[in-house]
Amino acid sequence: MEIAIFKTVLGFTEITGDENGISTIHIFDDEQKVSEKIPTQLQNAIVQLNEYFEGNRTSFDFKLNPKGTEFQKKVWEELFKIPFGKTMSYQELTIKLGEIKAIRAVANANGKNPLWIVVPCHRVLGSDGSLTGYAGGLWRKKWLLEHENPVKQQSLF
Repeated sequence: MEIAIFKTVLGFTEITGDENGISTIHIFDDEQKVSEKIPTQLQNAIVQLNEYFEGNRTSFDFKLNPKGTEFQKKVWEELFKIPFGKTMSYQELTIKLGEIKAIRAVANANGKNPLWIVVPCHRVLGSDGSLTGYAGGLWRKKWLLEHENPVKQQSLF
C-alpha cells in the first residue's frame, strides 16, 4: 500500500492506495509532513483532487478500492451517485437504499466513508437542511458545499 500526504485548501490530506485503486483519503486537523515523492499509483488521484479544489473538476474517474462491510459499500455507492452541487437528506438516502428503518446504520456508514470528497458524504444533510455530523468538521462540510454550489450574484442589468 502506497501513502502520500499533500496540502489542500482545507488542510493536510493523506491518500493511500495501490494498483487496485485508492483505498483511503483522509483530512487532518493538524500539520503533517508533505510527501517529497508521490507514488505513481497515487498521482492521478492527487491531480484530480487538486483540480477539484481549483474549481476545475466536478467528478472523479480514478479507480477506488475502499475497505468496508457490504452494507457500508452499498451506502458509499449510493453516496457516489449524488451529483456535484446537489444534496440529499439522510432520510432520502435511506429511502434510496431501501433501508428506511436503518437510518442510524446508514448515517454510521456515511460517517465511516474512507474516501473524503470523492465519495461525497458531505452532500448529506439533516432532514431540515442542517449541516449535521461530518468527520472532517462542520466548517469543512460548509466550505465544500459552498465550493460546489456557490451563490451566484444576480446582475442588475
